[in-house]
Amino acid sequence: MKNKANLLLTFLVTLSFLNVQAQDKKQITLEDIWKNGTFSAAGVYGFVHLNDGKSYCRLVFANKEQYVVRYDYEKGNALDTLISSVRIKSVNGLKEFALESFDFSDDENKAILISESEQIYRHSSRSRAWVWEKGTQKVSPVSAKLVMYPTLNPTGTHVAFVHENNLFVRDLKKGKTKQVTKDGKHNFIINGAVDWVYEEEFSMSRGFEWNANGTRIAYYRFDESKVKQWNMQMYTGLYPELEQYKYPKAGEANSTVDVVLYDVKKGKSKKLETGSQNDQYLPRIIWTKDPNRLSIQRLNRLQNHWELLLADAATGKVTLAYDETSETYIDVPEVLHFLDDGRHFIMSSERDGFNQLYLHKVEGPQVFQITKGNFDVLGFNGVNEKTQTVYFSSSEISPMEVQLFSVEIDGKNKKQIQTEKGSHSAIFSKDFSCYLHTWSSANEPPVFSIRNATGQLVRTIEQNEKLKTKLADYTLSPLEFGKLTTSENTELNYWIIKPANFDANKKYPVMMYVYGGPGSQTVKDGWQYSNYFWYQMLANTHGYIVVSVDNRGTGARGVSFKKCTYKELGKFETIDQIEAAKWFSNQSFVDASRIGIWGWSYGGYMSSLCLTKGASVFKAAIAVAPVTNWRYYDNIYTERYMRTPQENASGYDNNSPINFVDSLKGKYLIVHGTGDDNVHFQNTVEMVNRMISKNIPFDSEFYPNKNHGIGGGFTRLHLYNRMTKFILENL
Repeated sequence: MKNKANLLLTFLVTLSFLNVQAQDKKQITLEDIWKNGTFSAAGVYGFVHLNDGKSYCRLVFANKEQYVVRYDYEKGNALDTLISSVRIKSVNGLKEFALESFDFSDDENKAILISESEQIYRHSSRSRAWVWEKGTQKVSPVSAKLVMYPTLNPTGTHVAFVHENNLFVRDLKKGKTKQVTKDGKHNFIINGAVDWVYEEEFSMSRGFEWNANGTRIAYYRFDESKVKQWNMQMYTGLYPELEQYKYPKAGEANSTVDVVLYDVKKGKSKKLETGSQNDQYLPRIIWTKDPNRLSIQRLNRLQNHWELLLADAATGKVTLAYDETSETYIDVPEVLHFLDDGRHFIMSSERDGFNQLYLHKVEGPQVFQITKGNFDVLGFNGVNEKTQTVYFSSSEISPMEVQLFSVEIDGKNKKQIQTEKGSHSAIFSKDFSCYLHTWSSANEPPVFSIRNATGQLVRTIEQNEKLKTKLADYTLSPLEFGKLTTSENTELNYWIIKPANFDANKKYPVMMYVYGGPGSQTVKDGWQYSNYFWYQMLANTHGYIVVSVDNRGTGARGVSFKKCTYKELGKFETIDQIEAAKWFSNQSFVDASRIGIWGWSYGGYMSSLCLTKGASVFKAAIAVAPVTNWRYYDNIYTERYMRTPQENASGYDNNSPINFVDSLKGKYLIVHGTGDDNVHFQNTVEMVNRMISKNIPFDSEFYPNKNHGIGGGFTRLHLYNRMTKFILENL
């Protein structure tokens, strides 16, 4: 009896100690996440492999100054400071200079330094640009004005840039600037840059490229005159300013686009014959290693016919090198890499049902399919032409992971470089002897290290130990992964966060997070940054289960899974999210009467559609910056998946939330920034109008002048306070 009493006493003391430990843990607050930056992960900024093959440099911030410091690969010693904002101010007599980024010339004796940047749209900005000289540490302004895309040619003798829709070239030896084009005009003609829809949907910004020896520039010329104008009020003074830009909505006219070659020495331009009279896109221009040969990618408007064109710079002749067609659509290849031999290139393609790598002749047929299998190649990390080794990342191990591989260029001897579960990325040195390796998992912040070509650790640069130590003070639950099968026998991946004190005998409310757009993923084993901590707060402070499910149409699972939503965006995605909600409602620990869903952008579209079409399943939904009718969105994105409204009216109408407000029963919060250049505030206005016309109650929040990201100052804190309050009151 005495032993039993002692055991009971020990158990009670241990339980008491554990309870005290749990009580000592901190609870996450929104101020921690969105005001104080408590959970900000450290990164490695401005990392560049240097030509000597023994060192790298990175951008370091200290005491309000900026330094580009060179480090030894193996020991990590700081060898010297290449660029210093302090030294630049001293040598050049500048009162102020804040270095934001840098870009070395090929020989590393010059660099473009960027300061005073002003963001324009998602990828574009204008800034003050300087040319830095290594020997003297002197800097000279590229222009007296703010410019876009200042870029040195490969020999470091000239710098090209864009100002007010015109292309300029500055001769650094002579100190003279030549204006290449003179017809640039806001909302009419763009030279050397791209229009809004190219920038947003083809992930482009700079609209010019230097050839291999720096003697020619290929540049875009956009004629926007026939594109309809979007007018956006910006509430900045007594009378609002009107921001106007060209935005082609679905079914509307596009810019006419040409590619022009400029000969720097002769000072002459030559327009290439690329069929600009046709309704088409030219989403990429890439010089081959031959300075006289330019590649141009061309897509028809429906984006189901992709062509690779080759232009001879000397003659201007354009020929077709290769093309692909699809019954649905073709994404612009993420990989088109020309080899040093001048005769071959590596490209990515989904032609066999999964995104794979192929070796082609520059002028001729496919030579090898480099990668094969029922998985998608997710990234291309380069090719070591000396060893004929290709480095890439893929979903082969799991669609929820990003793993690194190497393979010989003929497809033989494939090897997995790392085996740790999670998400890996690599930036290789120029000689492929080592790489900057980044790894994270859903529950582990990023670790940055130097590894050799076979993946062995050389040295850890940053492993976020400070953040890990800080996290140990907070109550956190592990993010767990799983799979569910719908009634249509579709297997879907999901993650789930349960409260730390989870009791399987209790019933918990569930908040689902959705994005769900074509080729996207939310269910990935990688660090999720700020939202991860909001979900932890919902779970451990407020007792919610938080889940996310990747529906049909999302990525890393091949063409059939991704493209089944063609011409019917929203249909299968919504079915899957509703099915997932029902699956969770059948779990013993879920309160089926308290399931909510939220999303941003495409996710806001999905949450809105789920609350209407799944009215009997969802109790509440939050839609941030949602598309509510695909007719309101841009044509490149929308028509890629839906064709035009003229061709596919039912596809647009049958899955637009504004057409289903009659079914809305749950609590609904709709949020938008009035300065959203991407998903226009119009979407929310029309959704609200439709609900008012049907006398349907709703909650709303708008953020004056804020763009699609709804950020700046305390904006995110306010937004997440608003969403949290809505969840607590309605779910």
